[in-house]
Amino acid sequence: VFRSLAQAHASVANEVYQELGQPSVFLFCPTEYCSSLCSPSPSQSCYLQTIGQELLPGISVIWTGPKVVSQELSAALLEEVEGVLRRRLVIWDNLYANDYDCRRVFLGPYMGRAPGLMPRLHGLLLNPNCELQANFIPIHTLGTWFQSELGSHANPDHAGMEMVAALGDSRGPQEGSYSPQEALELALCDWVVEINQQALEPGR
Repeated sequence: VFRSLAQAHASVANEVYQELGQPSVFLFCPTEYCSSLCSPSPSQSCYLQTIGQELLPGISVIWTGPKVVSQELSAALLEEVEGVLRRRLVIWDNLYANDYDCRRVFLGPYMGRAPGLMPRLHGLLLNPNCELQANFIPIHTLGTWFQSELGSHANPDHAGMEMVAALGDSRGPQEGSYSPQEALELALCDWVVEINQQALEPGR
């Protein structure tokens, strides 16, 4: 019925998207969802070219970066993919993921994501450690990074300013700056408070 796998994927995704009334959030994860899975490269991938051409513009595409677990993300690394897919990306960030190796638990700060990245994205999803309690630092430092990204906008919109105000904290980063080490120290201080509170609960 279809000339290629990519055409089949785009056709089915488009039909489901339209059947659901074109919702404001509709995510599509391509088979080639990072640069290392593209042959020979994202810009020359026939699969991604077809997805970019045929997938309806209201559908967001999930991308993990250069690799499945990407140590670095920057606007330059994403530019090629944005061009072929013809839309801003939703990053599916596997920095902390350990579902593929239960011996790996990443308790470090959110890092390796370039300043000014957020305006280039349509969204960001964090794939956490499988161990629930191990995600306090990942989520806390992601929030600090996000707050810094909001503050780095030269002319944030009204909604962005409200978000900055809502997230504002005298201990937080200065506008437009993000230090993984400072974010880690802030997260650790808050985690100790959380642990002490839980220790006082009955039955703990």
